[in-house]
Amino acid sequence: MTAAPGAVMLSAGETSGDLHGSTLCRALRDLDPSLRLYGMGGARMAAAGMEVIADPTAHAVVGTSEAVGRVPGLYRAYRALVRRLREDRPRVLVVIDFPEFNMRLARQARRAGVPVVFFIPPQVWAWRRGRVRLIARLATRVLAVFPFEQPLYEAAGCPVEFVGHPLLDVLPPGLDRSRARLGLGIEPDLSVVGLFPGSRREEILRLLPAMLDAARRLVAPAEPALPSTPRFALGLAPSVDRRLVEDLLAAAAHAGGPPVEILEHRTYELMAASDAILIASGTATLEAALLGTPMVVCYRVSRFTAVVSRLLIRIPRISLPNIVAGRDVVPELLQEEVTGARLAHEARRLLAEPGIAAAQRAAFGELRGRLGEPGVGRRAARAVLASARAA
Repeated sequence: MTAAPGAVMLSAGETSGDLHGSTLCRALRDLDPSLRLYGMGGARMAAAGMEVIADPTAHAVVGTSEAVGRVPGLYRAYRALVRRLREDRPRVLVVIDFPEFNMRLARQARRAGVPVVFFIPPQVWAWRRGRVRLIARLATRVLAVFPFEQPLYEAAGCPVEFVGHPLLDVLPPGLDRSRARLGLGIEPDLSVVGLFPGSRREEILRLLPAMLDAARRLVAPAEPALPSTPRFALGLAPSVDRRLVEDLLAAAAHAGGPPVEILEHRTYELMAASDAILIASGTATLEAALLGTPMVVCYRVSRFTAVVSRLLIRIPRISLPNIVAGRDVVPELLQEEVTGARLAHEARRLLAEPGIAAAQRAAFGELRGRLGEPGVGRRAARAVLASARAA
């Protein structure tokens, strides 16, 4: 069929992709209100005006063995998108991260003569670097979100543009510690530790118990005293079952742990208000860094996934602040290192030794300058529309 006037298909498969996809959707509609947007995504992209054909974002998992159960649902989503691609051909397909799925969808689009724009392209700098040549064959244009991605694609002969990281358009402007604490009703001199165990069920089960044990250790009488007794709060991701978190908090309280307040839809305020946070590796670490919050990063996956990752990943760091900075800015605790004792030790250093927290904040200031300028969504939308017009 011929391309539908003003139609753009987008594909995002995870919570972070839905967030950044929504920014792009709004920018596309601002530039051309007649655009028709459809594809795969979540509630945020739907709210930004996209017709959602499939939504896998609420069931995201991490790791090789963990993903097996998602295959049937993703295959149904893939078939639905390919069918729509052929029956209602868009002017351009925008794929957002989620590489295993989106690379296959991109192949189908190119066979149908539809241009493909990669926004938040696969992390070829971290693993499977040979993929850059395949992306160069599939992509009409790559919109890089990290400055070090651009030369990789240029070397492969791929049209690429550094648009900046979309988080720069998402974070509330002017949100600092004082403003965040005022909004949350937290006293200025109170010590606050934020817990961010992730947005997936597996992350909660593998990381939150250790974080809660760390909280217990930070206030235990037998441990070295902190300058002030901290208050603990947990930032609940919208994709996480609150009852699961409440059950784990109840078990920790029964074991002598301190009270932990659950905050929903206040992620950025809690990050900005905290003196230190314990956080799962992922996009949230970059959010916290841009807000200037000292952190301890942790992550744990299944043993099988860990073995596969060690064979494939080619970079020495896993957290985005360290990767973007190109050096060790924040501590990373992985696999067996993720214990209450280790987390408490690193958090205690941030709370009791001001120089360590100050060093992190200084590095975060440098990091922000490397990620471009706000207006990422609008720059990306212009590039998408240019690819559509050139088709």
